[in-house]
Amino acid sequence: MQKDVPNSIEFWKDKRVVVTGGAGFLGSFVVGKLRDRRTPEVFVPRSTEYDLRDLSAVRRMLSEARPHIVIHLAARVGGIGANRAQPAEFFYDNLMMGVQLLHESWRAGVHKFVAVGTVCAYPNFTPVPFREDDLWQGYPEETNAPYGLAKKMLLVQAQAYRQQYGYNAIYLLPVNLYGPGDHSDLQTSHVIPAMIRKCLEAREANERSVTLWGTGRSTREFLYVEDCAEGICQAAERYNKPDPVNLGSGQEISIRQLADVIAELTGFQGEMIWDVSQPDGQPRRRLDSSRAEREFGFVAKTGLRDGLARTIDRYRRLSLRQLQQTVS
Repeated sequence: MQKDVPNSIEFWKDKRVVVTGGAGFLGSFVVGKLRDRRTPEVFVPRSTEYDLRDLSAVRRMLSEARPHIVIHLAARVGGIGANRAQPAEFFYDNLMMGVQLLHESWRAGVHKFVAVGTVCAYPNFTPVPFREDDLWQGYPEETNAPYGLAKKMLLVQAQAYRQQYGYNAIYLLPVNLYGPGDHSDLQTSHVIPAMIRKCLEAREANERSVTLWGTGRSTREFLYVEDCAEGICQAAERYNKPDPVNLGSGQEISIRQLADVIAELTGFQGEMIWDVSQPDGQPRRRLDSSRAEREFGFVAKTGLRDGLARTIDRYRRLSLRQLQQTVS
């Protein structure tokens, strides 16, 4: 239900905002939402200039930007393959970026810190739908546990700083994201862009099959990236409590069913071959997002099929543009 809330434009009209990771997949949509709200100063630190693993770079960035609000999206992310190949980097990079940035934001007098975690923080066998109170009921799924735990430490830190210093840090838990602009490198990408790329390339090459990881039996919930960006901005405006908050769509689908939908939308009519030697990951994922609706009015607007169609259309247009640039 929609609560009585301050006007968005009024809230942001005098704010300086730092969006770490603001040039990335989710971050670019968050920056767009802030600009729609006429936020006067939105600073996006680039990793080439501000390595957030480096304490001196964090301090320099905060000193130069002087933000009222920090939205922390920067992360080392990837699919199951990338997490298995580089667990140490996924742990260290995400932990160091988050811990130092939150601490230095508090020291610098930043009014509010918005920490964006990950659904990978949940225990492997969390009861479905995942509720925020179940976050500590077990160990995360092993293939992405280092990443999930590093991001979950931001929740511990945010609550500790609120308890000791009264610091306004909040923690959000988005489910798996998808949408236009997500990278499709087959070595590191998430499941949806990888499937889209495989199906489109197979169709163009007249190949009769594509190979996908696992059994296809595991289930996932997917949230369109623009909906997630809106939820993050709504939370920044309206939510000021210590409890973590899920951001999801409420739509659960098996990976096998997802593959069928993507094949239909891309026009691929060949066979799906499931490589069962590869892991499925967590057995099921579906969030209870009722707290987000109750606390700050967030409800996802984009259905999965519509969001997939937009994502596929963007991929096709980008591929065509790249081909035209190569020819010219």
